[in-house]
Amino acid sequence: MYTINCKGKLLVIDKPLVMGIINATPDSFYESHLQKGMEATLALADKMIGDGADILDIGGQSTRPGSARIIADEEIKRVLPVINAILTKYPDCIISIDTYHASVADIAVKNGALMVNDISGGTLDEGMLSTVGKLNVPYCCMHIKGDPATMQSLAQYENITLDVLDYFVAKIEACAKAGIKDIIIDPGFGFAKNAGHNFELLKNMASLKILGKPILAGLSRKATIYKTLGITADEALNGTTVLNTLALLNGASILRVHDVKEAREAVMLMGKYEEAESIG
Repeated sequence: MYTINCKGKLLVIDKPLVMGIINATPDSFYESHLQKGMEATLALADKMIGDGADILDIGGQSTRPGSARIIADEEIKRVLPVINAILTKYPDCIISIDTYHASVADIAVKNGALMVNDISGGTLDEGMLSTVGKLNVPYCCMHIKGDPATMQSLAQYENITLDVLDYFVAKIEACAKAGIKDIIIDPGFGFAKNAGHNFELLKNMASLKILGKPILAGLSRKATIYKTLGITADEALNGTTVLNTLALLNGASILRVHDVKEAREAVMLMGKYEEAESIG
């Protein structure tokens, strides 16, 4: 069990949590989640909260492979209205800001976000770790090499599990020095990793539990699923559920997903499975 402090709101992870993805972007890789205005975004938030999302992760910049970077000011224009609208309707909602810009993290938290989710682990903005430390919010730290535009050319490892483990040992120390108290680690499926790397890392993900931190698994509708199956991202829900289940078996504490209902069902069934196993 883990407990993380979201600016006074204690989030107890005694069973896996579900983080719903809300893209405030015009170019999400998953077309069904492209938002057509605030009404559609709020409708998605309504559905996710109704389906049992524990956290909503709001992002204003696509980080799919090969995506172009946008400036922080543009990202702020995209995410702040979404954060404000959701919190107006759901003041107790735990919102995570998905950004690698320290300035975006700062203004989002000051407007009600309670967690920072950074795909770069602080490598794309040297001010990120100190900013999060000062904001006193939990930090989701992901493994990546390079940036979204270059990362797939850097997908080379002798032992990916050991490389990721070593990366987090160093990052956890850097986060602690910056004053970050609650750290969540994300292996970064699909980021500077090919399908083989992703499956190997998923199979060995339980080894990351030695770090003593909650593990976030972000596998939802990614290329490893739909390219392996020869389908599209829109058709990848079943494959997502399969890999989410494997992630739960291998120690995931948080599932980051586009489809909250199905992820919540996987968590519930896994809980029943584990109860039966302990009784047996």
